[in-house]
Amino acid sequence: MNTNRMKWTTLFAGAALLLTACSTYTTGATETPDEKWEEIQESGVLRAATSGTYFPNSYHDAETNELTGFEVEILKEIGDRLELEVDFTEMNVDGMLTSLNSEQIDIAALSISHAGENADRYNYSIPYKYSFMSMIVREDDNSGIETMEDLDGKRAAGAATTTYMKIAEQFGAELVIYDNVTNDQYLWDVANERTDLIVNDYYGQTMALTALPDIPVKINDGLFFNPSYTNFSMKLGNDTLTEHINDTLEDMHEDGTLSHLSETFYYGEDVTVEQDLDIPTYEIED
Repeated sequence: MNTNRMKWTTLFAGAALLLTACSTYTTGATETPDEKWEEIQESGVLRAATSGTYFPNSYHDAETNELTGFEVEILKEIGDRLELEVDFTEMNVDGMLTSLNSEQIDIAALSISHAGENADRYNYSIPYKYSFMSMIVREDDNSGIETMEDLDGKRAAGAATTTYMKIAEQFGAELVIYDNVTNDQYLWDVANERTDLIVNDYYGQTMALTALPDIPVKINDGLFFNPSYTNFSMKLGNDTLTEHINDTLEDMHEDGTLSHLSETFYYGEDVTVEQDLDIPTYEIED
């Protein structure tokens, strides 16, 4: 795995963790859960959506251009164990939501906030990653942020509609919206005081800073919050598919496959195990 690839992928946008995006929701299933699963089995194909731009979960290898990443390899392993070929489609968040509802895809590598407006509109797998939120600030002065209340009036960089930006806005930050830009632009904008902070997933931010060590920014050591988890999403009512996905993920937990993949893509970190964290949780307002 080539860490230089991170310059050309988007860590802070894309398939952002615990996302609360708007979507067109349609009700009513034309097939029973068993019939839908039988259709997948007969086709031999599991249609999966992923971003392709979210290192280290879903990205293209710099040398081979092959789609890979933590969540991509999990889905490939699920396919192998269910004797299905996984057909990947790369798309943005809104495309995933729409494609799930229209049944153009079967599963999306997208974790939807269970507290948000879409909470009761999808089926969810068990988690395959646990994390928490942190924020990147300037190295020399913490961007003037020592407490969450210090976000008031600061400029927070990120993708629209994510819970990361909702948290920043709730504490009074001005939102600076980015659309699929590279990690180095995010980080340099903080360093150059165009923006002041980036709220996002701790492990993702750690890897971005490791890959881009010359930019004078850091993770604010005093502010960790909102423990979270990441799972796959499926159309509401596809219960048989969900059961098979969950059974396979449980097997991969038990036999160490998930831990191995995590340590491969997260530089030795096992993000598949829930940590006992004594950090605050802030309710996210819709």
